[in-house]
Amino acid sequence: MAKCEFCKKNVGIIDYKDVETLRRFITPRGKILSRMQTGLCAYHQRKLAKAIKRAREMALLPFVEIYYL
Repeated sequence: MAKCEFCKKNVGIIDYKDVETLRRFITPRGKILSRMQTGLCAYHQRKLAKAIKRAREMALLPFVEIYYL
């Protein structure tokens, strides 16, 4: 079984200010990817979701991407 990316790097805290890392775990529309897609363990998936939500509240990440035609 493949190990979680954050477990491999021995990451304890997922920082909400690290927008580049958080962007890899959201869709172009702004939805958080599931554990099946990210390959993270349950612990880090919860921490990631909390960091993404916090970054959205601080206006570092958008809630949704709006596409204009």
